[in-house]
Amino acid sequence: DEKEKFEPTVFRDTIVQGLNEAGNDLEAIAKFLDSAGSRLDYRRYADTLFDILVAGSMLAPGGTRIDDNDKTKMTNHCVFFAEEDHDAIRNYAQVSKR
Repeated sequence: DEKEKFEPTVFRDTIVQGLNEAGNDLEAIAKFLDSAGSRLDYRRYADTLFDILVAGSMLAPGGTRIDDNDKTKMTNHCVFFAEEDHDAIRNYAQVSKR
């Protein structure tokens, strides 16, 4: 019985790359997340996925981002960087509900 390695940073890098490649199109982001779900273990990395969708990168205990300002480890396609209006936030919520 082999155990899988727990590699949240590899998961983060894959998700962030896909979100950044999708650009500002929320429909493209949703399609990427749908297609990635078949090959990435969202349940195993649920906390990391939530951090990325809300804050744009992985979070350390206490809420600081773990990205060392490396643009390849963070995305602006998240709730924290969304426009500050009800519709924009609701659209991000719809993406994450899929």
